Amino acid sequence: MDSYETLLLENPAPHVMMVKLNRPDAANSLNTLMGEELRALWSSFYVDQGDTRCIILTGSGEKIFCAGGDLKERNGMTDAAWQRQHAIYEQMAMAMMNCPVPIIAAVNGAAFGGGCEMVALADFAYAATHARFALTEVTLGIMPGTMGTQNLPRAVGVRRAKEIILTGLPFNADESHTWGLVNRVCAPEALLEETLATAARIAENAPISTRQAKKSVSMAAQIDARNGFMFEIEAYNRMVDTEDRLEGVRAFNEKRKAEFKGQ
Repeated sequence: MDSYETLLLENPAPHVMMVKLNRPDAANSLNTLMGEELRALWSSFYVDQGDTRCIILTGSGEKIFCAGGDLKERNGMTDAAWQRQHAIYEQMAMAMMNCPVPIIAAVNGAAFGGGCEMVALADFAYAATHARFALTEVTLGIMPGTMGTQNLPRAVGVRRAKEIILTGLPFNADESHTWGLVNRVCAPEALLEETLATAARIAENAPISTRQAKKSVSMAAQIDARNGFMFEIEAYNRMVDTEDRLEGVRAFNEKRKAEFKGQ
């Protein structure tokens, strides 16, 4: 497993990787190095998934998922340096969006700015009861810039997203659930356990199937239904000649659990 300075990688279950944003002394904030390392990590899965079938993204500690961009590092940056750094964040967001492996965010605390945007970039999210969310960029003279203005409306609706983004005000875990940003609110001590149970369930399924289904569902919000159906058919046909399809049918008829190999 690759070693990172700002990320902690663990394998808590077969075929499941847990990625922890690991800058607890800096509120797990996103500095340039973390942006580079996340970009490299997500890009590596685009090339080779290895035996990873589901990913959990969370923060180190019990209070903060990610406080957003590291404003101490950004203090005094030239315009050119700021834009170079943000280009890394842009590539990081695109790499996360393009990651073929399902990503579940386990929001263990505050998710502000870029942290909130990473929650929206994940395929879905669970949150601890004490989690808080905000896109505070307009209070700092900027705006969300890692797909926040694109993904948040898709999750909570355009009018709610405008309220969140234009006020910069925080909202709590129950609101995030009611509005559609997170799928489940968990007791803090149960967050990782419940997220892991879902990740393990996904990892038990045929990995080619989950990757193709993820791509097809993601396309639904981007194109019309007819072209989406054409995309779905192409994604479906990728699985017809796989060993996993044969194994799935055999296992069903033999009344046993399927053993998928991603082939």
